[in-house]
Amino acid sequence: MDSFFNAIILGIVEGITEFLPISSTGHLILVNNLVGFTGVFANMFDVVIQLGAILSVVVYFWRRLFPFGGSKTIAEKREVWGLWQKTVVGVAPALLIGSILGKHVEELLFNPLTVALALVIGGVVLIIIEKRNRISSIDSMACLDYKTAFMIGLIQCLAMIPGTSRSAATIIGAMLLGASRTVAAEFSFFLAIPTMMAASAYSLLNTGTMLSYTEWQILAVGFIVSFLVAWAVIAAFMKYIQKNNFIPFGYYRIIIGIAVLYFSVVK
Repeated sequence: MDSFFNAIILGIVEGITEFLPISSTGHLILVNNLVGFTGVFANMFDVVIQLGAILSVVVYFWRRLFPFGGSKTIAEKREVWGLWQKTVVGVAPALLIGSILGKHVEELLFNPLTVALALVIGGVVLIIIEKRNRISSIDSMACLDYKTAFMIGLIQCLAMIPGTSRSAATIIGAMLLGASRTVAAEFSFFLAIPTMMAASAYSLLNTGTMLSYTEWQILAVGFIVSFLVAWAVIAAFMKYIQKNNFIPFGYYRIIIGIAVLYFSVVK
């Protein structure tokens, strides 16, 4: 029973944190330690609930992502294909660099100190960017060109450093390159689909563990909870950024970074 309770809690945590610029890795480290859910199966579980979060993006943005259907005009279909092309361009650096350096980075940097420092540094950067008098030159996905999409993809590679947060890296990168908060968040969501699917598939293939019937049930519970919570969070987040900035997330990252350091190193 405790395992199913842990699955629900971790599914909620993943659903809330995966697409916000606050690092799901940092939060999962904290919660896994608090509930005592560790080991090979726990690592696989963390990967599977990410897939639930990915599915929520596809469902929420289905109209924007699906290029077929008689209800779309030719111009709308062309826009959808253009969005996918920009997404492919943006994800290319992560797939290439991740395949070469991903395993080495994980072995060298996946530790509480790195996670804590990445959380704090990312929080400070978010606050600095938002306090600058910044003019957005890219206020729609149509204005996002391929060069900028590729540059955002390069910056996304910083997320290989645990605690950086993939969404934070892409959002910060997009904003530094002139994107509005809404465009930065949307492109971060779109990039998440191929990026996280590739990362999840890689992790699952490397895990290679046999699961019992109960473990499959636990995975299913975490997957569904993560999907439902992430769907709700995406909807709320898109409304939030229309009138608010990312400064609260910056301060929150700093607090979580200190908490990770305390629970994992000091305590």
